[in-house]
Amino acid sequence: MFGNVPRPLWSKWCPPDEAGRILLCCRCLLVERGDQKILLETGIGSFFEPKLKERFGVVETEHVLCRGLEALGTSHEAIDAVVLSHLHFDHAGGLLKAYREGEAPALLFPRARFITSAGALARARDPHPRDRASFIPELLPLLEASGRLEVVEGEEGPLASLGDHLSFRLSHGHTPAMLHTLVRGAHGAVFTCADLVPGVPWAHLPVTMGYDRYPELLIDEKARWFPELAASGTWLFFTHDPETALAKLTQSDDRFRTDSHLGDAMTDLDLDAAPS
Repeated sequence: MFGNVPRPLWSKWCPPDEAGRILLCCRCLLVERGDQKILLETGIGSFFEPKLKERFGVVETEHVLCRGLEALGTSHEAIDAVVLSHLHFDHAGGLLKAYREGEAPALLFPRARFITSAGALARARDPHPRDRASFIPELLPLLEASGRLEVVEGEEGPLASLGDHLSFRLSHGHTPAMLHTLVRGAHGAVFTCADLVPGVPWAHLPVTMGYDRYPELLIDEKARWFPELAASGTWLFFTHDPETALAKLTQSDDRFRTDSHLGDAMTDLDLDAAPS
């Protein structure tokens, strides 16, 4: 998870267990505007068979996303659209029903449109040997057969069907055409970091992951976007940080750090409420 960062340093940020694993989460963001419910990311879900579940240290015994939606007074059946930054299993696995021995994988979210980038789809169809294990072979055929798959083309911009409060940007350092959603309100904005910045430690510009396909490009992408995000006071949404769901960037010269951390599992952020 930390590329060329020495273990004595990263282990202070994220202490490993005896197997060298660190604690991570797979966080999703529910955006509500009027009657529309849009889910950004779906996490890892519970599609893993027991052997893979043990290998990756998945400790939950149920589909946590479904439970979380229920705690918010809704369900996967009520979601209008699901936006996927990319199709790695820890971001798209939550689309699938929980594993049951002898049962074929099946999609949840029966009425939702599934939105991702053209490049992410191309990568899932023809992955490189280096990241082939990060994809779920059964998922893409299910998405295509649903008839509800929509593709974001181009480098950035809005998708009219979702409303003008959401727009997109693409990064290419972690995986080609990773889709970032910018959610705007009258008094704030949230930027979904996906695996560009998985959590607080990766907000340091030189810190990348060993999973990143093009680490130097990823650093350049952070360096290009961070000044804008810091100056605008945009919240960064972290998918993998076990303690911090949202934070803002502050800049000092060419260095950036996170501030104003929000870490509740069910953080409620009203972007239309005037700041007090």
